[in-house]
Amino acid sequence: MMRARLLVLAAAVAAGACRKEPAPEPGMTGPHPTVALETSIGRIVMELDRTKAPQTVDNIVAHVNRHFYDGLAFHLVIKGDLIQTGLYLPDGSKRLSSAPTVPIEANNGLKNVRGTVALSRHLEPGSGGVEFFINVKDNPQLDFTDKSIQGWGFTVFGKVTEGMEVADRMANVRTLPNGVPVEAVVIRRAYVQTAPAQEGK
Repeated sequence: MMRARLLVLAAAVAAGACRKEPAPEPGMTGPHPTVALETSIGRIVMELDRTKAPQTVDNIVAHVNRHFYDGLAFHLVIKGDLIQTGLYLPDGSKRLSSAPTVPIEANNGLKNVRGTVALSRHLEPGSGGVEFFINVKDNPQLDFTDKSIQGWGFTVFGKVTEGMEVADRMANVRTLPNGVPVEAVVIRRAYVQTAPAQEGK
C-alpha cells in the first residue's frame, strides 16, 4: 500500500514538473510595450510606459490583445490639437468594454506634450478606461496640477515613436462641427509589436 502511494505521488510530481506555465500575453511584461495601430491612412506606433502608468498600460494592452480596437474609428478630432479613439465604430455605434475603469495615474511626472498618448476620461478622475488620445501639440492645460476635480488632468501613458506624420494628417481632416471626421479614419488592426529575435540566440 505504501509503495502504491509513493508511486502515485511520484507520478504527480513528475506531471507537475512537465507542465509548463502558459506564456504571458504579448506586452503584459516589460516596462515599455509597443503597440502598433494600422489605420486607414497609415501606421502609428506607440511606446507605452508601464513604469509611470502601470494600471493604465495593463488595461490598454489587455484590450489590444483582445482586438478591442480593431475596426474602431478615431471619433474625435480637435484640429491641430489632439485625436481620440476607443469608443465608436465608423457607423457611429459604440463598442463598450465590460472591464472596470482604472485609477487615475496622472500624477506621474509625464506631460501632455506633442506626441504623447493619454487616457481620456469623464469628469471623475478615475473614470478612464479604453479611450485614449494623441497630442499633436503641447497641451499643458491637460496636465496634472493638484488632486482636485479640475486639477487632476489626464494620465499620459506613452508616446508616438513612429507615424507622427500620420497623426498630424489625422488632426487636420475635415470634420463636422462636433469634431467627428467627415470621412472615418479607422483602426484596421491594433497589436502589440514584439521585438525581432536577435541573431545567434
